[in-house]
Amino acid sequence: MTELNQSPSTEHVRPSWRALLSPLSDLLVILGGALLVWRAWVVGERLLARGVDIYLDLPPLFASWAPHTGPGTVPAILLALLVIIAGPTVAARLRWGPLLAVTYPVTLGWMFSLTMIEGWDFGVVTKLSNPKNYLAEIDRVDTVSSMLSGFTERILLEPGSWAVHVSGHPPGALMVFVWMDRIGLGGGVAASVMCMLVGSTTVLSIATTLRALGEEHVARAMLPFGVLLPGMVWMGVSADAMFAGVAACGTALLAVGTARGDRLGDLVALTSGLLLGFTLYLSYGLVLAGLFALVVLALTRRLRPILFAIAGFVVVVALFTAHGFWWLEGYELVRIRYYQGIADTRPYSYFVWANLACVVLVAGPAVLASLRRLATAPRRLELGARLLTVAALVAIAAADLSGMSKAEVERIWLPFTMWLAVPCAVLPRGQHRWWLTAQAVLALLINHLVITRW
Repeated sequence: MTELNQSPSTEHVRPSWRALLSPLSDLLVILGGALLVWRAWVVGERLLARGVDIYLDLPPLFASWAPHTGPGTVPAILLALLVIIAGPTVAARLRWGPLLAVTYPVTLGWMFSLTMIEGWDFGVVTKLSNPKNYLAEIDRVDTVSSMLSGFTERILLEPGSWAVHVSGHPPGALMVFVWMDRIGLGGGVAASVMCMLVGSTTVLSIATTLRALGEEHVARAMLPFGVLLPGMVWMGVSADAMFAGVAACGTALLAVGTARGDRLGDLVALTSGLLLGFTLYLSYGLVLAGLFALVVLALTRRLRPILFAIAGFVVVVALFTAHGFWWLEGYELVRIRYYQGIADTRPYSYFVWANLACVVLVAGPAVLASLRRLATAPRRLELGARLLTVAALVAIAAADLSGMSKAEVERIWLPFTMWLAVPCAVLPRGQHRWWLTAQAVLALLINHLVITRW
């Protein structure tokens, strides 16, 4: 009887069912994500029809339906094909330094091409220079010191208050654009180019973090997916791309510094502390980016570089505080200011789940499939990559539940969603090009079918 139960026919059936089950499970997860996006659109349209002003033309995205092409169409398609065809092989075989050197211009080119689908004027020149954005306030800043000391006095909505984006963030972002203006790099073009240059480093920093944690093979596998993540549509042009780049760089430097454990490592760790401290003053929500740093510290556990990182962080906080800006006071005022604007009419009950539909569009089908595989077999991915993925998901969940991110999260959460490229390393290598194609197609469809506001 035992021999009958283990017949050859039964042994051959089991692997075939397993082989079929995995792609079917991936398909179900992707269809679930698509259903969430569709449902968010349907319910959003119903809210608009009932007169609920959610300030979205195409819910859940902050965008408008407008099929179009542009100067960036052909370059974007060609760069996508380049990454799909050559990306996995190059990432696996090229030495680390040259690999990063190649990845950066390709990432920047892909981001710029997507931006240029909207055209030079709308895509680059005016993105950051509208009356609600940072550049509109540069002329009101006499000195950085005086700006910091009186910053909180202009947060609440009243005559003389800061523009929407300035009042909704700590003063660090405005400081960056003021400094650029003072050295002769003012205007929308310079600001947009800077955001793209810094934002394009995000993928490299994520990969560097993984390598410093001893998981170079994971870093190599995820690099092409980081480049073609659909979220790149919103990285160019957005100040949040700069935020993502700075936060990821701070985390990468922390990983490198704590992993080395020598004097150079101490210096790198100190620099990471300075950078992560400044990150806190770019956006209030970036306090959640500290979860990535905590993962690094938990895995490396070297006291001396950690102390150097803490010292750098404390220096930045002390400088801002000494010049008159107290972070906690600013945050409390921003909570009030947030509900003085359009957030007051945007229902939490809708956006608390519709925001996740935006995450689906930013992350793409490859991320959904990789998260499904990671949930069923977490050991397929190294510990550091697993924890960084969990940190990204926790950061998104916390930001969502806070109610301080109702809509526009396709750009606001970029410092977290860009890390969702990490679990794509768990996808079977033989399928990488298919999944990269799916990512690129989604990004191109979004950029060609709608006009994004960011």
